[in-house]
Amino acid sequence: MIPTASPAGAAFTALPEAALVIDPRSAAIVDANPAAERLLGYPAAALRALRITDLHRGQRPALVVFTEEVLYRGVAHTRSLSPLKAGGGTLRVEYAGTVLRAGAEPLVLLTMVDLEARHRRDIDADADGTLRQGIDEWKRVERLFHTIEKENQLILKAAGEGIYGVNADGKTTFVNPAAEALLGWTAEELVGKDMHSLVHHHRADGSPYPNQACPIYAAFRNGAVQTVTDEVFWKKDGTPLWVEYTSTPIRERGAIIGAVIVFRDVSQRREAEEKLRQALAEVDSLRERLERENAYLQEEIRLESNHRGIIGRSSAIQKVQRQIDLVAPTDATVLVTGESGTGKELIGRAIHEASARRDRPLIRVNCAAIPRELFESEFFGHVRGAFTGALRDRIGRFELADGGTLFLDEVGEIPLELQGKLLRILQEGQFERVGEERTRTVDVRVIAATNRDLRAEVRAGRFREDLYFRLDVFPIHSAPLRERIEDVAPLALHFLRHAERKLKVSGLGLSEGDVRRLAAYDWPGNVRELQNVIERAAILARNGRLTIDLPGTAPRPTAPEPIVLPADGLLTEEERRQRDRRSLMAALDLAGGKISGPGGAAERLGVRPTTFASRLKAHGLDPRAWRSTSRPSP
Repeated sequence: MIPTASPAGAAFTALPEAALVIDPRSAAIVDANPAAERLLGYPAAALRALRITDLHRGQRPALVVFTEEVLYRGVAHTRSLSPLKAGGGTLRVEYAGTVLRAGAEPLVLLTMVDLEARHRRDIDADADGTLRQGIDEWKRVERLFHTIEKENQLILKAAGEGIYGVNADGKTTFVNPAAEALLGWTAEELVGKDMHSLVHHHRADGSPYPNQACPIYAAFRNGAVQTVTDEVFWKKDGTPLWVEYTSTPIRERGAIIGAVIVFRDVSQRREAEEKLRQALAEVDSLRERLERENAYLQEEIRLESNHRGIIGRSSAIQKVQRQIDLVAPTDATVLVTGESGTGKELIGRAIHEASARRDRPLIRVNCAAIPRELFESEFFGHVRGAFTGALRDRIGRFELADGGTLFLDEVGEIPLELQGKLLRILQEGQFERVGEERTRTVDVRVIAATNRDLRAEVRAGRFREDLYFRLDVFPIHSAPLRERIEDVAPLALHFLRHAERKLKVSGLGLSEGDVRRLAAYDWPGNVRELQNVIERAAILARNGRLTIDLPGTAPRPTAPEPIVLPADGLLTEEERRQRDRRSLMAALDLAGGKISGPGGAAERLGVRPTTFASRLKAHGLDPRAWRSTSRPSP
């Protein structure tokens, strides 16, 4: 640093031009005057912490040539360097370099003139004059490169990248230490030799690399900077070195006399890219394998299902199965009605699996769970910016189901104002995303489900009549469980096997008493409630015996050792009737012939008195017989 107390230091500080003092051995910035702080936007302390190469990223070859010219001539000018400003961007400047003889080793004073602020100067004429002033003949570039190699100063030694120069004949003029280390050749072995024939003679695949096609030579043939990101240099031992390089032409008095090549090793990057490609290929292979396994498992599920998952042998279930077989091969719209928990979605899935659309998706939409303001977006999708929060395009459920089936659960919950748009897509197969004018076409089969009376909703003005008739093309009613009591036992056994797998237990069975209690219950929650009751019973089971806990019924009295049903839970029709008859008679016996009220037979079985009376009539039992001392025989 120049002491500010000295006359030289005061003059340096007062210079109107921006000035830097650099050490050519280390490329360090030794000092900076206030004008340099203002021009570059860095405080002096920050500039002194940098190297001159930090202000000229990507300009190293030109910086090398200019610095060596200053050391060789004592003074030089250039406009080919553009320093980086602190706030970003580059400056168009004219550098003037001067050698300072301060101390044992020379320092270099660089002054900068902002060309944009000096329009009054004839920049080109002044620069040409400066270059020619006091010089009779400029040395040929071979001597310049020889001097660079001889003095071996500044960036050439410090650079981590390989740097070498070639003249217009393709002969090597200098090689820096990093290039020697990367290529395995010494500078003595390379200087004066044809560089292309030594390190660039073949491509990576082994094919010849003609001199005429080499981008390095193209730099001093056409005068353009050549940048290549993926090529091979060959080491002395014959092994390839993957490199990226830049070839920059060197000019003398307007004529191109050679080029400087800066290259770096990219072998590790290529190795990482290759590993990534292999990993992606492995992921693709695994994905294909999983898709095949998934297809196999789906087929296994289909084969193991009892009529596609619908379990039961009641006349109501048989009717539903016949309806599924009739409507599944068609594209007709289906309306599944029934109380909650009766398996309406299961019916929809069975129709889809039995249809020609089974290889395409079945998309389920719970209309009761969608906020009113999001219905349109959920059904039809939206484009980015269509409304607040729409940060990207989104595909609606109808597009997702294209070619497949859309199951609209709780269809009666769709807002009245959107029912018209739903009707349009059902009739025409066309819609627009929210915020988009483009009309899209889809091929979707619709299966709707509801636990509401849509006819009553139409009469009340809450559901469009035309939409109702469009949905009600093929109605299927899912009967409540209380109307098909004969399905309770097979359903209970199915859920029990499922609970065993889920809870990882085995050896559980249903006794005749368990089945009798389950059959006597009214099942307001239908099949879903039965599944919950069986899973709860499996959790509470002790020593293989289930604890059936039914809401609103008295605890199960102590009974003799239970009679376990066969593994398939099947009873003949006569066995079932005799079981039900004995259950009714036992309840009348305990209640003394009383049907309704506290302690009555209906309460003991957990059913309504009217249900109990209808079952008595079906079995030909007269409750008055239990009000005497005699008891009818079974």
